[in-house]
Amino acid sequence: MQADTLPYQVFISHASTDTWVARQIAAHIRARGAATFLDEADIQHGDDIEERIYQAAGNSQELLVLLTPWAVTRPYIWMEIGLFWGAGKRIVGVLYGLSQQELITDERIPLLLKRGKMLDINRIDGYFDELQQRVQTPERLP
Repeated sequence: MQADTLPYQVFISHASTDTWVARQIAAHIRARGAATFLDEADIQHGDDIEERIYQAAGNSQELLVLLTPWAVTRPYIWMEIGLFWGAGKRIVGVLYGLSQQELITDERIPLLLKRGKMLDINRIDGYFDELQQRVQTPERLP
């Protein structure tokens, strides 16, 4: 399959504690016409976890990272953010159980996340609307 025929895909990064919430977000993303990568659904027993994450990051146009008090301590979250940041891809931070002020003042949080526009989970419908626009009119690389 050629790159321009692949579906628009959103990689959802989350702590295992937040799996139920991540599944709900994934369902809304799929309802807006995008594919999703969600580790608990898309990585099978016996798969090389890091390799699957790397492949999925390459096939995804953007990252939605669910930032919770549990997520900010998880190494895989930071690895996934690094993959997308290094590739110059869109990173959307969704705050759940954290405030923007807590995120800004937490010295463990990299500056690259503090620079981006974060959204509270209670305002996620606006993200879904923006995503639907991107899915319907994707940017094509030359």
